[in-house]
Amino acid sequence: MLRSKIMPNSDHQAPAMVRLGAVSYLNSRPLIEDLAQLLPGSSIELDYPSRLADALANHNLDVALIPSIEYFRRGGYQIISDACVAARGEVMSVKLYCRVHPGAVKRIALDEGSRTSATLARIILAERYGAFPKSEPLSMDSMTSDSTADAVLLIGDRAMHAPSESFVEVMDLGQVWYEWTGLPFVFAMWVAHSDADVTGIATALSEARNRGVECVRRIAAEEAPKLNLTEETAFHYLTHNLHYNMTSAERSGLALFYELASRHNLVDNNANLVFSDFVTA
Repeated sequence: MLRSKIMPNSDHQAPAMVRLGAVSYLNSRPLIEDLAQLLPGSSIELDYPSRLADALANHNLDVALIPSIEYFRRGGYQIISDACVAARGEVMSVKLYCRVHPGAVKRIALDEGSRTSATLARIILAERYGAFPKSEPLSMDSMTSDSTADAVLLIGDRAMHAPSESFVEVMDLGQVWYEWTGLPFVFAMWVAHSDADVTGIATALSEARNRGVECVRRIAAEEAPKLNLTEETAFHYLTHNLHYNMTSAERSGLALFYELASRHNLVDNNANLVFSDFVTA
């Protein structure tokens, strides 16, 4: 059974100097606005979600924005901020492209960029369609045409561009999850080891998020050309497809995700949800 508890912190003190890792995708860009200024003396590394999770596990980072599934696969972590990457409906950047009916999928290629989305795809196929396909990795620079699998999962900026080939069904996994459960889905959250000194970090991360949300139009204008997106597409994605606050609804979504992943032996069955005492609505 998943247990949830609150850990006290001393966030009113000066921020600790930390090695921090953030995701290099457009979806997390609003979370790191002015973060270097807010955490002077700290180092900030940008990388793929799965690589950040490994670096945190190996103690090469003190704090990281990691895929939510990684939290449930390793012990000794705490969620230290109310800033996260979540969706309440269509997410646009996590898609499962099915060459056959989802119930007939026997082989699935899973984008190596995010293990959370890979787990979500497997849960949806199992729970909704009774499909338990064999999986194979899809490199982070590949597209659907690089695999012959029955279904191909793409995440991040690549999933925001329509492939040239046609499919029997294309599932936006954020939308499928929300319509199925009625709960938000948390794709990534700020995590630290339970014994890490994260004094003042939660305040800095929340403030960075607040600043990013306030200037999201500028962020969209800056990032869209790099990704071959229109400014309006990037802006809509950052303001309608995603939100960045960890509320009680997101906590419930996390708990359900863990329950379903545990049912299919995809996580540590003795995991706990541990939150530092940041305030949520």
